[in-house]
Amino acid sequence: MTVKDYEEIIGKRMKSARFKHSRNVAKEAVRLAKKYGADVQKAEIAGILHDATKETSDDEQLNLIQRAGIQMTVMELSSRKLWHAISGSAFVQAELGIDDKEIIDSIRYHTTGRANMTLLDKVIFVADFISADRDYDGVDKMRKIADKDLDDAVLEGMAFTIADLAQRKITIAPDTFEGYNYMASLRAKK
Repeated sequence: MTVKDYEEIIGKRMKSARFKHSRNVAKEAVRLAKKYGADVQKAEIAGILHDATKETSDDEQLNLIQRAGIQMTVMELSSRKLWHAISGSAFVQAELGIDDKEIIDSIRYHTTGRANMTLLDKVIFVADFISADRDYDGVDKMRKIADKDLDDAVLEGMAFTIADLAQRKITIAPDTFEGYNYMASLRAKK
């Protein structure tokens, strides 16, 4: 399938604002992939598909996850905002026939991040943070960091997520903590 094929499929699954966001993430992912040496085609595909199940019902998401044999933790089950990344990784495999582990994992971890992220993981994680439609406080700072150092942008994104969720007293995924600590330890070695 081509990126256009994927766009046609997911365009029917989401509202126009979410579809616009997905297209913006794909565009930013391509830019970051070119800048940092990631596979451009995989970046575009993962970018367009990263939110494929974001507007899918809870029941359908849980069904996709269950059919894929994914066992969610108690924390993941209690945090619906994480479900779309998990169900999205299952959806692209089951419904779109994607078997590329890098693409699947970059979708799976685009919200939380993780320790030892691949280059594609980092590209999708950061592209989602800084896509053209994003306008949160701090996005300009994130864009500047992303243009200088992808690892620093990942670390900044994880720090932002941890601080935001902690302030709102919302559960924080262990993958985010582990990813933050991993990236911070790499930075300390620089």
